[in-house]
Amino acid sequence: MNHRMNRWARIAPVAVLGVSLAVTGCAAPGGQATAATKPDTGPINIASISPQSGQFSSLGAWELKGVKLAVAEVNAAGGINGRKLEISVMDDQGDPTVATNLARKAVSDGAVFVFGSAMSGNTLAMAPILAGAKIPEITSGSSPKLATTGSKFLFLNSPPSTVFDQTLANYLVDTKAYKSIAMISNNGSYGKGEHDAFLAALAAKGVTPVANQVVTPDQKDFSSALTSIGQKKPQVLFIGAEEVESGLIAKQARQLGITAIIAGGAPLGTPVYLNTAGVKVAEGSIVSTPYLGNDTDAKTIKFAADYQKAYGEAPEFHGAKAYDGAEIVIKALLATNGAGGAKLAEAIRAVKYVGLVGTFAFDQTGIGVHATTIAIITNGKQIAVK
Repeated sequence: MNHRMNRWARIAPVAVLGVSLAVTGCAAPGGQATAATKPDTGPINIASISPQSGQFSSLGAWELKGVKLAVAEVNAAGGINGRKLEISVMDDQGDPTVATNLARKAVSDGAVFVFGSAMSGNTLAMAPILAGAKIPEITSGSSPKLATTGSKFLFLNSPPSTVFDQTLANYLVDTKAYKSIAMISNNGSYGKGEHDAFLAALAAKGVTPVANQVVTPDQKDFSSALTSIGQKKPQVLFIGAEEVESGLIAKQARQLGITAIIAGGAPLGTPVYLNTAGVKVAEGSIVSTPYLGNDTDAKTIKFAADYQKAYGEAPEFHGAKAYDGAEIVIKALLATNGAGGAKLAEAIRAVKYVGLVGTFAFDQTGIGVHATTIAIITNGKQIAVK
């Protein structure tokens, strides 16, 4: 599924700060220099570990663009008290084993912070390694398991699946009074999180799905699962899968004559879902998301203009939450004067920030944003439900 490529590609080369630990007094990765040593004055190395190739490369591309935009802005303004941020870009290929090896690479490279992964399973694989090295990380993953690791160094740049799916269930069951709801999700980390969170949200309302199909993350033909769902004639079809798979499921559902309203989390609000499913199929999809679009307020309008200028394309939710995460880390690095380790993790948790995807106030589990809203895809755009 994945293609091998140069994992060590960099936006800027990582500087070597001194010729030896004895001369420079450099601390271990994520650590602090002693009082007897000179303070660091060179670039600050941060790592971005996400899929840049393979089926989930769009997630990694969006994440990297959001991070790069925020880093470019702070570097243009003088960096972290005169020190520039340099990003080591590493391709985890959507593979947890590769992600684990890259986390070790980030530790050995002396990264003070890691952005990633954009995938929950990869982040869960990296978390023990980075926590052991006292290197904070912020993830675009949304599996509820991310908040149960017990790590003081792991943060989420958007709500977990439980928040997305509770909001969605409230709208579908309480507001719209739908009772006949079918589910299809995959058994990867993201899909399982979606499955469990939405199923629990429905159960709390006394609703049992009329169908509950589970597929694999790399599956392409869903005719068997969808035929079973179609026989139940549901009012709503909940999809708990990543962008490409969600689009394929929606498209094949319509081809099989399933007319149920399609509903799901953030993947349904992306260009990849829209392009894979097709505008006609995507029309009317109900999306739970903390990011309604690029013209919601002055902050999103400015972000969208800067993103468009930098990359020649419009941003979406994943790029927005990655930008928010980078802005929070930058604020924390300014507070610590570029220091990493536990001091940086504490500074991140102390940041209160009104971002593109909501108001951040991190709790002890690493969750910063605690709300989403409901939108309906209309003519290819997310329109907030009044």
